[in-house]
Amino acid sequence: MSKIGRYLFFIGLISTVLNFLNYELRILMWIDSWGTAVGWGIRIGLTVLGLVLMMLSKTTKDESVEVSE
Repeated sequence: MSKIGRYLFFIGLISTVLNFLNYELRILMWIDSWGTAVGWGIRIGLTVLGLVLMMLSKTTKDESVEVSE
């Protein structure tokens, strides 16, 4: 789950930076078709969801180590 979170976080981050340069990732070109606000919501959502997944997987790994000892 940490790997998926990392991918989502970096895709959201790269998409945000590229949007400021008037570019977009080919896989995410569709997100601005519903409007700029929705596009920004999706970018921010990807980034936040990625961070949440990375944090949850870290705490799960830490807790599983404590239980196994």
